[in-house]
Amino acid sequence: MNEISIINLFLEAGMVVKIVMIILLVASLLTWIVIVERYNFFQKIKKINNSFHTKFWSGEDLDSLYNEIANEELLLYGSLNVFKSSYKEYKQISTDKHISESDLEGINRCMRVAIASDEEEMNKHLPFLANVGSVSPYVGLLGTVWGIMTSFQGLSDATQATINAVAPGISEALVATAMGLFAAIPAVIAFNKYTSELETMSQSTLIFSEELASIFYKQSIKDK
Repeated sequence: MNEISIINLFLEAGMVVKIVMIILLVASLLTWIVIVERYNFFQKIKKINNSFHTKFWSGEDLDSLYNEIANEELLLYGSLNVFKSSYKEYKQISTDKHISESDLEGINRCMRVAIASDEEEMNKHLPFLANVGSVSPYVGLLGTVWGIMTSFQGLSDATQATINAVAPGISEALVATAMGLFAAIPAVIAFNKYTSELETMSQSTLIFSEELASIFYKQSIKDK
């Protein structure tokens, strides 16, 4: 079926089926916008954090690492955000006094807040993908059922009941189902992919925060 025939089927479809097709088309376009935006977002975070992890695990001085990102105007995510917020708190405490258990708890709280904030930002738009993936097939099916029902109602008024009389209407209706699947499949695949990446990055950030907390604890013992 070529492009022109699909456009013709849309133009000749009933009002309900047209509305269903428009809704699905808009949902599909928004889905691809979200897919591209989230892809660029996650790729950027992974690239920046991989570079940071390489420097951190190589044993580079923490003060030097902090000074590199302290004046960054860009929003930081993952390990970078955890390190920046917690090390800033650590420096403020350590310059005034020895670090106590309550101070360490305050630093850990900064880490938890940073991790929660990151997860909220990384989860942005994913519920939309989940909704499109789960709802679109049913919206398309609604258009299909309505279109077929309308076709058979028109058949009752026809002088001759043939397949040619209902074929155009059924074709219009089936396009709605196809559009529902076209919107849902990429949304489901993208949702699963980005959810997996979010979990992987969250786990990596959690491991990093535990290592950083251990460094702060060892430093507090050394300062006593």
